[in-house]
Amino acid sequence: MSDNIKPVVGVIMGSSSDWEVMQNATRMLEEFGVPYQAQVISAHRMPHDMVAYGARAYNDGIRAIIAGAGGAAHLPGMMAALTEVPVFGVPVPSRYLKGEDSLLSIVQMPKGVPVATFAIGEAGAANAALHAIATLAMTNPQLREKLLAFREKQTAAARAMTLPPSA
Repeated sequence: MSDNIKPVVGVIMGSSSDWEVMQNATRMLEEFGVPYQAQVISAHRMPHDMVAYGARAYNDGIRAIIAGAGGAAHLPGMMAALTEVPVFGVPVPSRYLKGEDSLLSIVQMPKGVPVATFAIGEAGAANAALHAIATLAMTNPQLREKLLAFREKQTAAARAMTLPPSA
């Protein structure tokens, strides 16, 4: 997004290799005109950067964080422990366990440290963005109108679908 527009959503990921999945979240945010910042913040390789990001997120105007990670996938949970900003976790598919390890890591947060956890991969990233958009839309009438129009468009597309004739 433009440097002169203050981001309200942080899109963070554990590695640059997660971008292939996480760009699905940024595309959705762009479609709705929601300003965001996207960056790599590794829980394991950049723990001090992660702590600093979580500590300043709210004061920086961030109102939702979409955190994607693969493998051990500690980033979403650690971010939820570091900030009061809602965290939306996206399990990124891993090479060996296809993201099931990431999903289980993100979804198994202890009571009191919530992470809204989404599906593995691209659909999860897009839906995490839509959930963040819906959350923001509760206090932003223009964004709410865009969300309602998006949903109506999806409904119309589903109604227009035709099936091949039965044999």
